[in-house]
Amino acid sequence: MNGLPEARHGRVAVVTGASSGIGRAVAVALGGIGWSVAVGARRADQLEETAQLVADAGGRPYAHPLDVCRPGSIDTFLDATNVELGPVDVLVNNAGIATPGWLHEMSDAQHEQILTTNLLGPILVTKRVVATLRARRAAGDIVFISSDAAVNPRPVLGTYGVSKSGLEAYAATLALESEDFPIRSSIVRVGPTLTGFADGWDTTMFAEIIPHWQRFGIQRHFNTVGPDDVARAVVSVVTAPPHVWTPLVEVQPLPPTT
Repeated sequence: MNGLPEARHGRVAVVTGASSGIGRAVAVALGGIGWSVAVGARRADQLEETAQLVADAGGRPYAHPLDVCRPGSIDTFLDATNVELGPVDVLVNNAGIATPGWLHEMSDAQHEQILTTNLLGPILVTKRVVATLRARRAAGDIVFISSDAAVNPRPVLGTYGVSKSGLEAYAATLALESEDFPIRSSIVRVGPTLTGFADGWDTTMFAEIIPHWQRFGIQRHFNTVGPDDVARAVVSVVTAPPHVWTPLVEVQPLPPTT
């Protein structure tokens, strides 16, 4: 990007959950500024599509399966990325899931899967990348894709909201621990976004939950942003000059005009 210090160009980035949606858009946007981008997700076939889009945008892609819930998978992914692209400079923690349901009706397995994927997974990936950055004393960016559910609890998305509020607390703590190192910990908090994130949801449930969201002022309108809008925010955060830190960016759709 024009006007940015040369030191911020040509970095190696990792994007988790990059097989579609926000993760894919972020990876392509980073490729568009000429970076090397390692994309990881459980859906390996779709990762190859993401990698091709990164290459088409001008980046250097590397696709490798990744399950952030499994430490062994994380280690294999990061080791392979280091061999293929070099040490990681930027990590975008995007992998996440949401299962709608009333708190008392959701299964133990559903609660566990949400917390493991959305909170523990990013913690496990981040600790490895940060440890390497600190050992190298290298400048790094750790970005956490969060949700406005972290600050505006939504009925039937309770555990999801908990996972994101926990993620934001972790990001803030990481920022404090990184003050003696050139590592920036940033949150990109996302409002309603048009992706395939909820494709597996029972659509009849929306008719039940929307009135509850409207009752509590959570669902004020039905406009959405797109994955590219979120990607633009991420690029802004990680390409800021070395003396600039953006702790939090929130991306929300503009209400409809009358």
